[in-house]
Amino acid sequence: MSQSKHFSFGNETEIEDIGGGLKRQMLGYNHELMAVKIWFDKGAEGYVHAHRHSQVSHVVEGEFHVNVDGVIKVLKAGDSFFVPPHVDHGAVSPTGGILIDTFSPAREDFVDDL
Repeated sequence: MSQSKHFSFGNETEIEDIGGGLKRQMLGYNHELMAVKIWFDKGAEGYVHAHRHSQVSHVVEGEFHVNVDGVIKVLKAGDSFFVPPHVDHGAVSPTGGILIDTFSPAREDFVDDL
């Protein structure tokens, strides 16, 4: 079973440019759980998609227009949203911002060694 190191230091952990004004940093994972920090440039969009994983996302900073199953809400720092498995969801950040995304089980497509 693969897992991340026990400690992750923000200034030492790779930040991956995933395109479209989005960057991703792995915070920790094993096969059951994953936490990821996502930066959105102003106007960047996480396109509507679905996956088999449960997801909870927390807004660290900025404003996000979040679509979960066709319902759109405006979220700001301190707000969160939950996405059940196989439900369409996406987000646009008109201001730019940061999300902490958690997934269960871990997103196999985010790392090579799961």
